[in-house]
Amino acid sequence: MYKLCFGSTRLILPNLGLLDKHFIQFYHEVMDWIKNHKLSSLLLIALVYFILRPYFGVSPFGLSRVTNYSEFFSSAPLPSRLSFQQESAPTNQAKRIIVEETSMSLVVLKVKEVADKIIDLAKTNGGFMVSSTISQPEEAPFATVVVRIPADKVKGTIDEYRKLAVKVTSENVMGTDVTDQYVDLEARLKTLEATKSKFEEIMNKAAQVQDLLTVQRELIGLQDQIDALKGRQKYLEQTASLSKITIYLSSDEMALPYAPSQAFRPAVVFKLAVRSLINTGRGLAEKGIWIMVYGVIWVPVLGGVILYRRWKKTKI
Repeated sequence: MYKLCFGSTRLILPNLGLLDKHFIQFYHEVMDWIKNHKLSSLLLIALVYFILRPYFGVSPFGLSRVTNYSEFFSSAPLPSRLSFQQESAPTNQAKRIIVEETSMSLVVLKVKEVADKIIDLAKTNGGFMVSSTISQPEEAPFATVVVRIPADKVKGTIDEYRKLAVKVTSENVMGTDVTDQYVDLEARLKTLEATKSKFEEIMNKAAQVQDLLTVQRELIGLQDQIDALKGRQKYLEQTASLSKITIYLSSDEMALPYAPSQAFRPAVVFKLAVRSLINTGRGLAEKGIWIMVYGVIWVPVLGGVILYRRWKKTKI
């Protein structure tokens, strides 16, 4: 039988061959050292907690643990969602109005050069640039280019974009039918136009100033609603006629916002291991700096404890 003591509590373990005498002796030595060096033990525990905490949760200083590839390699955003998320109910309208959005992730050799070519191709095909963002992180350069292209030239433009890449890691095309929204706007416009016509007739027959002012206010309100609906219709027409293409560029495949395959790729694994080692070394260096800065607190305390114990021994 083995006896393990935790303060006033004793745990009796049967002799199952799992715990030998060396372990029991080591355990008692450790417990004796902790009892005789309580303050040093607390400082040691605090130091270990301070170093390891970022790897098991949130750091005391706001440094969070990396949990996915996009955070680990770059600040690459995930592909944005469409503005029209809910699928429209089908209508009998002969001419369909489809809003199309495309996202592509391209591995390229020179990010800045390819980004400029993408913008030039968009202009050549009758489109324009919406936005362009280029960053130069330590791991790999990354760019996000958003362009709009006439709907009838989207296919050819995408083919030209593919030729600029060393590898196309992902491509996503989404279309949203907004025909029912457009038809609904037309119906509401007809109703408002008819209401406006009736108010105009009433205004022509009104004799009192108060009646004229009341009808005029109603007409102004109706006209505002009509203008808003026409603006919405125009927005749908222009959005459908000019498709949006979002291109993510990087010289590093793992920096792009897509889910990598689970196939075994030694080169990618090696790159992951190297970057993990760099991040670990950087993290330990940061912790070392924090420990050094806080040395103005714990060094005097530890020195005082040591001097006190030596003084106490000399007294004995």
